[in-house]
Amino acid sequence: MRTSDRGRAAMAVNAKKVAVYVLVVFALYVIITDPTKATGYVQIAFEGISDAATAVGDFMTWLANGGD
Repeated sequence: MRTSDRGRAAMAVNAKKVAVYVLVVFALYVIITDPTKATGYVQIAFEGISDAATAVGDFMTWLANGGD
């Protein structure tokens, strides 16, 4: 791996760390300042995860049935 590639990879990792840090700080801010709104966000997030898991399950069932 060339030095420039390592630098880009390191920058990408640092950008990811900063993004996660900002997201965590924002989540804590919302929870502390407006717990009611935070529960709504959590509910929306879990519904999204549930819908995604259902869609993956439906797709796998479709594949198992031969794609018909």
